[in-house]
Amino acid sequence: MAVTIYGVCAVTFMIVMYALERRSRQFIALFALGCLLSSVYGFLSGAWPFGIAEIIWSGVAIQRYRNETTIA
Repeated sequence: MAVTIYGVCAVTFMIVMYALERRSRQFIALFALGCLLSSVYGFLSGAWPFGIAEIIWSGVAIQRYRNETTIA
């Protein structure tokens, strides 16, 4: 049950940060963090393909964060 609650919180955080990305560059970094948190959930729940996919998305978000200078 605790893993499920953690997963709901992690995925919700990730989705909210994704929705807020256009407001500030920092939300991109927070989205990357949310992806890592969701990845941990994937591995804890035994869904390792989800865990790997979320690590990849985190890397993509980190790259976007590094390349983004300002958000209009």
